[in-house]
Formats: sequence, structure tokens, C-alpha cells
Amino acid sequence: MHRSTTTALFPSGALCLAVVLASCSSPGSGTAGGDPGQDADAVTATSPAPAPTSTQPPPPAPSPAPATSPASKASADPVADGDWATYTTTDGSLSFDHPSGWSAAVSPDAPEQGASVIVADEAGRHLATLRTNLVTGAVCPAELPYALLDSEPLPALAQGPDAPRFVFEGRTDPAVADPVAASTLAYGITSAPEPAGPTACPISHFFTWPPSGAAFGGTYDPFEAYPGKPMHIDTPQAYMETEEYRDIRTMITSLRPAG
Repeated sequence: MHRSTTTALFPSGALCLAVVLASCSSPGSGTAGGDPGQDADAVTATSPAPAPTSTQPPPPAPSPAPATSPASKASADPVADGDWATYTTTDGSLSFDHPSGWSAAVSPDAPEQGASVIVADEAGRHLATLRTNLVTGAVCPAELPYALLDSEPLPALAQGPDAPRFVFEGRTDPAVADPVAASTLAYGITSAPEPAGPTACPISHFFTWPPSGAAFGGTYDPFEAYPGKPMHIDTPQAYMETEEYRDIRTMITSLRPAG
């Protein structure tokens, strides 16, 4: 059960959108999904994406995915129609389900306290990152036009009266002439209140989790090129109809306390 809404911010035609990271840390490996960041105030960062082309051949295949952590085990209740696995963080605090062909591995820069897990697909593309024990704080330098494309409450993660939400959303900066650099899209879990008007603060995908906060999400770049990608998936609406997005959504919304 979820709610999906679309505003006029992202038209049905081809879009030029940049990668967003919902923190002030540096990006991850540069593959899809990105890195929600380490201890930081929630700050948005963007970087230009290449212009689309229908004739340019795909780049070489990415490096192999990291090996699945020993903590990843077969799920007793496979999700959806495929073969899924369950990953439990090394500190035993959280679990989530993911397609068995994907990997869930501890990040090389994992902190001594808390979890830092990278989820990658069969080709090694980073689709999402889970981090816990984050010190977070919202900052809002300026509100921007936004689009809320998908949303679902996650009561299993509630630490108070209000449950965090899974969201797929975007922002556009009208002061930036280049649409590639002006627009950002990301999916993840947030405890931030849902915007009530046509504008909103920069994307902040953090949620309340002991001892302070956590993040589980990634980014969407419609012009990322990789072998096997369907042609012309260049709008968020079209991406939401793909198996990849449905699997990412199922994975992130499955996050729950372990045990």
C-alpha cells in the first residue's frame, strides 16, 4: 500500500537530471545509487550528468560486485515472485530483504560503531547504502520546486508518534540554466515532514534511529549508461515501471528491526 504522486516539475519528455547525495559527504563509487553519507548536517550536492545519446555505444562493464557479507542469509519468506535473501547488520540492529543476485557487503570505510552497508546489483552498480549511528541535522538554505513521485509510511521503523516514510522525490533549482545541473532525484527513507506546498527544502533522506539517525537510499540518474539498460528510460515516471525500481523499493521498504 503506497501513494504515488507526480507534479509538473518533471514532464513526460526526456529529462536532464543530476546525481543527488542527501548529505555533505563525498559521493560513493560513482555508480548508481550513490552514498547517503556519513555524520553530517543534511546538505544536497549535485554533479552534472552526461547528455543523452541514442548512438553512443555503452561503456565497458563495471567491476564485479563486492562479495556478499557472511551476515547475508536466505530468507525464509521470499519476497515478491523472485528469489530473495535477508541481510542483517553486523551489530544485529536492522534487517532488510534484497534480490539474491544482488550483494550486501560492509563498506570499506565502515565506522567502528554502527553499520555501513553497500547494496550492489549483479554488475556491481551501487544501488543503495545503509548507514546507522549518524549524527544528523536538517538545514534549509532555500526551498526549491519539488516533485513527490512515490511515498509509503514505514511504521516498523517508528521511534515516536510519526513513522518515517519511503520516498522517491526530486528537486529543481530554477536559478540554474543547465537542466542537467539544476535537477536531482533520489529515493530513500526520511523522517522529514512532507512538504505542504509547491516548494521544499533540499532532499534529506535521514530517519530517526538510535542513537541519533540512519540513512538507507540512493540516487537515480536517468542518463547513466550501462550494459543491459533499457533504452529511453529517461524520466522518473518511466523508471518507476522498471523491475529495478520495484526491487529497490521492495528492498528499502523491507527495512525493519532485526529479530
